Amino acid sequence: MKRRLIHIIILSLCVLGAGAQGTKVQNRPYTDLRPFHFGVLVGTHLQDIEFENVGPQIITGEDGVAAEKLVTCDQDRWDTGFTVGVLGEFRLSDNFAFRLAPTMYFGTRHLTFYNHTDKMDTGEAVTESQDLKSIYVASTASIIFAAPRLNNYRPYIVAGLNPMLNLSPKDNDYIKLKPYDCLFEIGLGCDFYLPFFKLRPELKFSYSLINSLDTKHPDQLRDKNMLMYAKSVKEARSKMIALTFYFE
Repeated sequence: MKRRLIHIIILSLCVLGAGAQGTKVQNRPYTDLRPFHFGVLVGTHLQDIEFENVGPQIITGEDGVAAEKLVTCDQDRWDTGFTVGVLGEFRLSDNFAFRLAPTMYFGTRHLTFYNHTDKMDTGEAVTESQDLKSIYVASTASIIFAAPRLNNYRPYIVAGLNPMLNLSPKDNDYIKLKPYDCLFEIGLGCDFYLPFFKLRPELKFSYSLINSLDTKHPDQLRDKNMLMYAKSVKEARSKMIALTFYFE
């Protein structure tokens, strides 16, 4: 009887030990049960803009002579921007959360205009360039769907709307954007539960829902030589790829 009891105890300890090998101590086990919490965010992003060119156009110069011009515009490179902000997150259920994130985006877009009508001696199109600098103040509203927590990791997907206010439009550029924009965002990330805070890296893709081009801007230009470039575009939609780190 004693031997059988000893065998049962040894077998029970072996089973418990085997089960414990797949389980780790959870850091901050109750952090997701809070109904509301704050955090900060920093990150980097790439701004892009999608243009729809008008094609051939009739331009009247300062001498009063009208001529047909063909100018196209394109963003020819990606420049890295900087992101900083705060967040407030509301717990809706075990898997869903609602997040508000007031954020500032600092970035630039390098635009190149190709004048296919006026050629250089080499036969190439005459080019002009513009650095379209932007400082956006945004307030993203997102819904988060998170998978069940596994030890100290929890993947999730996120989608939302990002209304933005542009603080740096210039009146003397070829292209000018509206002072406002609104982007649809979708992304994915993962929560890492560390001993003193939760780290959340997130990769997100954004696309503008409206035409962000200021179509009245060309009529306000004093230099008529800029008209062929300013009127070469009829629609512009912002795009963005953002890598953000949330600290909660």
